[in-house]
Amino acid sequence: MLILTRKAEQGIVIDGNVVVRVLSVEGERVKIGIEAPRSIGVLREELLIEVADENLAAAASPDLRSALAGRLARIERRAG
Repeated sequence: MLILTRKAEQGIVIDGNVVVRVLSVEGERVKIGIEAPRSIGVLREELLIEVADENLAAAASPDLRSALAGRLARIERRAG
């Protein structure tokens, strides 16, 4: 991990086409801006973790596994 110190209005450039800029610092809150091509996804880490956790919980559900197994069996019968 690269750790940098930046002041308000200063930024960093990643891979030549993503700019992360400190917009303001208010107490312990830092407002940042991110300029990136539309082809690059920018997500808040906590949301990504929450969705991943929900997906793991759903995949571990016996009801879901049973339903998926049933669907796969029907697909295999049609293909066979």
